[in-house]
Amino acid sequence: MKQARILPQIRQRKPCKLHGNFDHSVSPLLQRIYLNRGITQQAELNKELSQLPAPELFKHMDKAVALLVHALTQQQPITIIGDFDADGATSTALAVHALRAMGAQVNFLVPNRFEYGYGLTPEIVEEAIRLQQPQLIITVDNGISSHAGVALARERGVRVLITDHHLPGKTLPDADAMVNPNQPGCEFPGKHIAGVGVIFYVMSALRKQLRAEAYFAQYNIAEPNLADYLDLVALGTVADVVSLDRINRTLVHQGLLRLRAGRTRPGIVALTDVAKRSLSRITSADLGFALAPRLNAAGRMDDMSTGIQCLINPHINQARYLAAELDNLNRNRKSVEQSMQQEALQLVEQLHLEESGLPWGLCVFDENWHQGVVGLLASRLKDRYHRPVIAFAPVDEHIVKGSARSIEGLHIRDALEAIATRQPHLIDKFGGHAMAAGLNVPRHHLGAFMSAFDLQVRALLDETSLQATLQTDGTLDAHDFSLPVAKQLRDSEPWGQHFPAPLFEGEFRILYKRIVGEQHLRLVLSPVGANGDPSLQTKIDAMMFFVNNELKEQIREDNCVHTAYRLDVNEYRGEESLQMTIEHLEITA
Repeated sequence: MKQARILPQIRQRKPCKLHGNFDHSVSPLLQRIYLNRGITQQAELNKELSQLPAPELFKHMDKAVALLVHALTQQQPITIIGDFDADGATSTALAVHALRAMGAQVNFLVPNRFEYGYGLTPEIVEEAIRLQQPQLIITVDNGISSHAGVALARERGVRVLITDHHLPGKTLPDADAMVNPNQPGCEFPGKHIAGVGVIFYVMSALRKQLRAEAYFAQYNIAEPNLADYLDLVALGTVADVVSLDRINRTLVHQGLLRLRAGRTRPGIVALTDVAKRSLSRITSADLGFALAPRLNAAGRMDDMSTGIQCLINPHINQARYLAAELDNLNRNRKSVEQSMQQEALQLVEQLHLEESGLPWGLCVFDENWHQGVVGLLASRLKDRYHRPVIAFAPVDEHIVKGSARSIEGLHIRDALEAIATRQPHLIDKFGGHAMAAGLNVPRHHLGAFMSAFDLQVRALLDETSLQATLQTDGTLDAHDFSLPVAKQLRDSEPWGQHFPAPLFEGEFRILYKRIVGEQHLRLVLSPVGANGDPSLQTKIDAMMFFVNNELKEQIREDNCVHTAYRLDVNEYRGEESLQMTIEHLEITA
């Protein structure tokens, strides 16, 4: 793999401004970090719910609320159609919880990715009508491209409310109402809000209207506190890796506050326990790397209904049983993913040797790969080779399903649309975001599609785009290597997509090295001063995870290294200590 792997360059971020307008509560270090992320004013750090934009800014919100009020007052059966990822699961759970709390007759149905595919397909509409006889279908985290499914539902006399956040195509389905910040003419400023955020806003607007109509008093229903659903909003938002703009940071921050206070549902308690995390100290990283993968495993390996049932079950013992099922599915997912990753690396290395260089738009396919895991595989390959990647798995003898991941500078959905416009026979269907997308390709056109994808990427990027970089917040002073500073950074979250956790760089001497669990390195480091001598007064514990064998063999005690690292709080047996987590390391002496 040495020939093809793209090693990152470490570069310091350039702030948008050298100075900002912050008060004394924001330390100089945090000011530097915020300026590096485009935050220049104290007011931009306000994460109170009161500063969120109004639900009425969404296009068609009035139509959506009218549909829901009618369904509630007439006691019409409602079916929620979700997606089979964590955003879809949390969206479905939130809609079910909130609508039931408001007195609705509501059930849910999630398309099994292996039988029905994504979205409101005609097949899932038929299944919903057969099983649940709804008079209103609500999509969450899907539907903006479901023309045929919407048409069939309305033909069968079922009204359709689409709530989604994915980018629309050139035409929109003929739904009764559509709430999506990315549809043409929508004035809601949060274009990066996740699907769970959209349905949260819809439920907020519905409660406001029901309150105005004295619905809760008339039907003797306790008015729900929608802030109690922000735990689901935080989990779904982080899991979907959407950009953490101010709106999303506020939603995640408020959700984390409730989680840490124990104001959450049994399913999230059970998921936190099975992931061996502390609810009182839970972070956005825990949501993204511990809870979300277990929830996603249901949709990848089996049926997301298990994940949704875990989130909506009111009994802790039953929730624990479901969380254990999800944990087992996640272990299975890891095993399948590791096997697929080894096979993919061999394919890529062969491509590199045969073509004296990798395609700029990298596509991989194997007849035995698992549909539910190709998205993770594409993400791993994108990180390793720093180029847009599509991983394909077979659907049947006619179709292969692909999951795409992109890098900064290439809008992957737009790239697929450009190919589909020029050569419509190459793509059966597609949809997605700037950084991730899904598509189906006719099997006999897969080779032609791979070539077209590479050409499209080459037309949109230049060679410098294929060089991976780690952008840091610069170096730290000696007094910054402290537990209080690490806690301050942790407590200033949420950090995430397009608002990354602080990353620093510096020169260190290795005082101690030990291999842990075969794949990880435990180090003790000492900062190297300007004169090249280590500061023996400062010794810092450090961990580097999933280190390749070559680097493990090269590193020696007394080496000088240049590192990109994060300051973390290590918790062990109730004791907290400072720990560096090393993202990248280069031996300098």
